Amino acid sequence: MVEALGGSRALVPGLRVGHFTDLEALTGSTVVLVEEGAVGAVDVRGAAPGTRETDLLSPENTVEKVQAILLTGGSAFGLRAADGVMRFLAERGKGFPTPGGVVPIVPAAVLYDLGRGRIHRPPGVEAGYQAALAAGERVEEGSVGAGTGAVAGGVKGGVGLAGYLLEEGHRVMALVAVNSLGRPFDPQTGRLYGEDLLAEEERAFLPDRSRYQGRPEDYRYPFLLGQNTTLVVVATDAPLSKAQARRLAIVAQDGIARAIRPAHTPLDGDLVFALALGEGKGVDPYTLLRLGAYAADAVTRAILRAVLLSGSAPGIPAYRDLMG
Repeated sequence: MVEALGGSRALVPGLRVGHFTDLEALTGSTVVLVEEGAVGAVDVRGAAPGTRETDLLSPENTVEKVQAILLTGGSAFGLRAADGVMRFLAERGKGFPTPGGVVPIVPAAVLYDLGRGRIHRPPGVEAGYQAALAAGERVEEGSVGAGTGAVAGGVKGGVGLAGYLLEEGHRVMALVAVNSLGRPFDPQTGRLYGEDLLAEEERAFLPDRSRYQGRPEDYRYPFLLGQNTTLVVVATDAPLSKAQARRLAIVAQDGIARAIRPAHTPLDGDLVFALALGEGKGVDPYTLLRLGAYAADAVTRAILRAVLLSGSAPGIPAYRDLMG
């Protein structure tokens, strides 16, 4: 029987997650550390991405493994935080071996949260270093790290983590930072998109919607245009090849479209990183199919958890407050 896992229980062994949170600037960074290396891949669907070191993740390119993934606020300014993660890893001798020493491989992606805090202070080198230093097996969700200033379709976005333990013994998980243009809920009924996928214990997070009155969706967005993106890391302990990790990322994108409407817009930078621990020998197509299907479900649940567990911020209502 497949087991749905939420929060820290969903974390794939061998990974650690750390946040840097700046409440004054309403921004931050989230790092997924895998110091011994994991096969990495990426799939970019949004039309407005901000990224670093994503080309090397293409299956035909040389480097097979990464040591960390950075998700960060600060728009393009926030890419500097990857230097701090690199510094953390280099101090520990972790990275791609070269004649001049190891070079840590840290792909990164940004979301836009500029102007939401009291001051302008995008995450920098120290933010990345502190997020890596804070990494552990207990993962805080909600308005933390890269999700500190995030907004999801007019309500507070944030960070969420969900996963599954498959009957075959493999784990698959999704960590998200949700800052989407599209809404995570039906504006007429208030019901979260993808709500049917929530595990039983996660339904306890759902607010009372009996007093909510809304209007039908018309896909008009007078707010936050050009200030959006949903960032995802999916990971598994199955020994996927680099090409298979890329397929995992592609299939996992479906989870964004189930939870947010619309997704992958001209104004979002939606992307999914994939990490596979192990030797990269590959799995059979049926196992890859199952991992991808559950990865997509995990992405949907992680997005819903992020929205349900995030509190309000100045001028940004929480979903549960809007429903009340």
